[in-house]
Amino acid sequence: MGLYLVGETMDKAKAHYQAGAGKLLQLMRGIYLDADDNADELVQRYAVRIARYLYPKAYLSAGSAVLLAPTRDGRLYLSGRRIQRTRLRTLEIVQNKAPAQPSVGEAVVNDGLGEFRVPVSSIRQRFLEAFRLRSEHASSIDANMRAAIAGRLVGEFGSPRGAADATWALARENQWYREGEAAERYLMQKPAAAAAKNEAALDLIVAWHGNPIGQLTHDGFKWRWQPVEFAGPPLIRQIVPGKLPPFIVSLLPEGWLEEVLDDKDERSTLRSGKRYMSNITIAESQAELAALPSDILLTRLERFSDGGLFMGRYNGPGRTDIETSFERNLARIYANADTPRLSGVQIKAPMFLDTDGTVSPSIGKPFTHIFKPAGTGGYENLPLVEWTAMTLGRSAGIAAPAVALIPMPDGMPPALLVERFDIRESTDDKRLLALEDLCCVLDVSADAKYDSTMERVARAVRPLSTDPKSDLLIVIRRALFAWLIADGDMHLKNLALLKIAEPRSHEFRSVHMAPLYDAVTTRVFPNLKHDRMALKLNGRDDGLRRADFRALAANAGLTGLEADAAIDHLLNSMKGAVDRIALPGKIARSADANKVVAEMLELCLNRIRAFDNDAGRRAS
Repeated sequence: MGLYLVGETMDKAKAHYQAGAGKLLQLMRGIYLDADDNADELVQRYAVRIARYLYPKAYLSAGSAVLLAPTRDGRLYLSGRRIQRTRLRTLEIVQNKAPAQPSVGEAVVNDGLGEFRVPVSSIRQRFLEAFRLRSEHASSIDANMRAAIAGRLVGEFGSPRGAADATWALARENQWYREGEAAERYLMQKPAAAAAKNEAALDLIVAWHGNPIGQLTHDGFKWRWQPVEFAGPPLIRQIVPGKLPPFIVSLLPEGWLEEVLDDKDERSTLRSGKRYMSNITIAESQAELAALPSDILLTRLERFSDGGLFMGRYNGPGRTDIETSFERNLARIYANADTPRLSGVQIKAPMFLDTDGTVSPSIGKPFTHIFKPAGTGGYENLPLVEWTAMTLGRSAGIAAPAVALIPMPDGMPPALLVERFDIRESTDDKRLLALEDLCCVLDVSADAKYDSTMERVARAVRPLSTDPKSDLLIVIRRALFAWLIADGDMHLKNLALLKIAEPRSHEFRSVHMAPLYDAVTTRVFPNLKHDRMALKLNGRDDGLRRADFRALAANAGLTGLEADAAIDHLLNSMKGAVDRIALPGKIARSADANKVVAEMLELCLNRIRAFDNDAGRRAS
């Protein structure tokens, strides 16, 4: 049965005996439940029956008179001779003092134990109860309930005026004059020509690989993420109620692009763009989402590159006689909401490499490659330095995407083209891929991307990886590589997890450290000659030695032998790579560019030699 009421369904002696034997659970005097039942669930189900048993002379009022049940917050509202509260597990019975001349009807309730009758406020009285001042009962009647009650009154009494007169008659009997006035105003008000709408509010559909995975809304005050049923693993979580989910935050533009878009806040950023990294699209309607292209790698960059030089055709922005600012020219492609948005401070643009070798902006086309032009103010050689760093990484056995230098028109310095590794590789590829940077994993803002340590990165990666030891060794190698090439910009946004799931799987089958990206020797640029590591390890960000990386490995749960093997392998690979690497012979470059790259390689060799000497001292 579930619920037992002494004097109605069970006698006192039997109830007392069975409670003592552990078969029944006593909620309060005279009320028992089966001991093995879910008490919290049952008190909600039988709330009205319990209230009638405890307070036979009270009646359901306010929101509970409408629902004939507790409200969603677990409260049951009564009116009776006195003011009192009773709490039973998750149920709170709230009773206020009834008016002198209440208007009460009778309702039929069936809670699974059979039908029974219970007194409730009449339609007129519950409408007046909705306008009581400083009343908890009044707050239980929401706007929809109030409108429904008003509609019933108008239907019953023929017109708003008839409903107001009938309600006033009851209000006068109980001296509820303020309530009567408020009820009359509500009934007699003319409906607005159109419902008022907050234009700042947003209601967006978030899709992953074109499949909706949730609703992202903003009411002008707070964000709300509501996932929908989806045949795939959970990707987005709202960690802090009211705040934008960290995964969405990680996709938003930073630095140069943030200035280009000139959006005032997160809302305007999400309103102005539809396509993002990690195969995420965000729009206001399903039709908009369906019209967006899928990001699929139709051809490989290596097919159109030779020795690191792009041999295809560049069809992107360039300088002209009229427009001399390349940055402003590049920024024009972002005026289209269909242009994918990128995070990161460096100037970059989304590109599509067609099967004929033409690379062009990803407006209405798949986003397959990232275009990184030369900077200004001393950063003209940034693409050359990044190409060298990425090529060194691949030669040293670190997973990295294909890269190539693009000869640029109008006498501009070479640019860098980077192939995406987080998208599907063909039209037959049905995998679900997502890239989650460490800012998102650790739930810290992009402003705090330098405020962490490699130890914290390792601790975050271990429980998420599907092969923890392999990924922790990658963390060690990535940290050492950043030190050896003097990369002072390996922060939390430049470290990520690549997650891969199969279709209709509710779990990621593969979660691993993402390949190397955004690697660059920072010490060869102006004002960065003394740049340090972005993330400390073993409490240090400069003058690092083998002992520091062994300490990081120990903190990550790896043995000294495993750490030494990873360190030695990278060192030996780097020696040969530094000796062999050279910029593509056919790429146009200045004498200053040759000097910067030579300085970078010399710096790498010096750090490798210092590590070797450190190993020799340790062995002796």
